[in-house]
Amino acid sequence: EEEAGEASETVVRSQELPRPRDAPEPVAVRGAGHITVFGLSNKFDTEFPSVLTGKVAPEEFKTSISRVNACLKKNLPISVKWLLCGCLCCCCTLGCSLWPVVCLNKRTRRSIQKLLEWENNRLYHKLGLHWKLSKRKCETSNMMEYVILIEFLPKYPIFRPD
Repeated sequence: EEEAGEASETVVRSQELPRPRDAPEPVAVRGAGHITVFGLSNKFDTEFPSVLTGKVAPEEFKTSISRVNACLKKNLPISVKWLLCGCLCCCCTLGCSLWPVVCLNKRTRRSIQKLLEWENNRLYHKLGLHWKLSKRKCETSNMMEYVILIEFLPKYPIFRPD
């Protein structure tokens, strides 16, 4: 059993591999909403980052962010209602009333991750970009927040001499 545990720890996912030296820093699209539930903001900033100029059209960027924002708009109000209900009943239920909010938040994150993976397969991998939902430390406090991280994929030489 110990060997199986050690083997599973040595598996490295492709998303966790170190960036090549020539790849630019990833672009982080931060949440821009007024409501944040467990680090997930109710909308992301649709302003086009200047770093992506020449990589992706501003319209495509805005469409992708709008799809993510639509997903958040659909799912987050339910989480807020359950959070308020859970806080009111927290003392009586010894904290168990907050479980629905945790599960709903996890479901929302998974649906955003699936949406971003669909966007990657549809367009962004062809453009040399990879979008993912990532947890980061806030710049202003020690709290954690979810951001959309846009990574630049390394370019592989297509033509190599034999």
